[in-house]
Amino acid sequence: MEPLRVLELYSGVGGMHHAMRESCIPAQVVAAIDVNTVANEVYKYNFPHTQLLAKTIEGITLEEFDRLSFDMILMSPPCQPFTRDLFIQTIENCGFQYQEFLLSPTSLGIPNSRLRYFLIAKLQSEPLPFQAPGQVLMQFPKIESVHPQKDTMDVENKIQEKNIEPNISFDSSTQCSGKDAILFKLETAEEIHRKNQQDSDLSVKMLKDFLEDDTDMNQYLLPPKSLLRYALLLDIVQPTCRRSVCFTKGYGSYIEGTGSVLQTAEDVQIENIYKSLTKLSQEEQITKLLMLKLRYFTPKEIANLLGFPPEFGFPENITVKQRYRLLGNSLNVHVVAKLIKILCE
Repeated sequence: MEPLRVLELYSGVGGMHHAMRESCIPAQVVAAIDVNTVANEVYKYNFPHTQLLAKTIEGITLEEFDRLSFDMILMSPPCQPFTRDLFIQTIENCGFQYQEFLLSPTSLGIPNSRLRYFLIAKLQSEPLPFQAPGQVLMQFPKIESVHPQKDTMDVENKIQEKNIEPNISFDSSTQCSGKDAILFKLETAEEIHRKNQQDSDLSVKMLKDFLEDDTDMNQYLLPPKSLLRYALLLDIVQPTCRRSVCFTKGYGSYIEGTGSVLQTAEDVQIENIYKSLTKLSQEEQITKLLMLKLRYFTPKEIANLLGFPPEFGFPENITVKQRYRLLGNSLNVHVVAKLIKILCE
């Protein structure tokens, strides 16, 4: 087949472009369009030979679109849930067959929960072979090796109450560290059970497969002030865990609801640190919490979890904070690559 000519809208740092490559479908990205100048700098760094247009799609004329002569559009637009019905009505009127999905990277064995809405559409009269009219699929069609997404709700976003006493609770189930009686701070029994299930799902890889081992991590350690203030709200994972929550653009700058943190002192039992923690002085609390050696995931590690290839990188002038912002809430390359392949084949 002739290589597809692909137009990439809201191109960001190039997640869709990487997904197109991973799908192994013969294709050429004829143009990428985004208004974010920092994202465009990263995109150009990784795809120096792709035409990159720094403008809004509203600023492109129909004649300009026609000159690109594209066969496929890939796009990851900003969250606009109220435009969905209008969009679907439009593509139906234009003769497209489509299917909607709610998918998370855990469906492909990746230890990161990020439930996202996807839609694929094709200009043809016959329905797609796996089409479920009026239904949003929760798994990939015709792939027996994957499973429906489990509950992927971010725990931190649910902890909003003020001035509440910590509900110290222990669980005797096997955890990611292989130890018993892991402390879960302010979490409910239901949340503890969900995390137990996630960490015991052998179809999902361990986090250690996505971590860097040759980087100075001191700059990523959580400072004492953050530990003291957010100790009971942290989503703490270890390298042997099989889960992490969604990383947002505020990761590294904010704590609550922005992503998991990594416990690097694996020989320290977390229940021993948190037991009676609130009864200690601030100095004693900090001393105990520092024993866990909690750190942020690095931008490269987050990119790994998002499915970006090993060669993906940032220009040196892009700060760590900017890297977190660019990667926050990003799509997962592996998930998109799978959808592209399903649509084309």
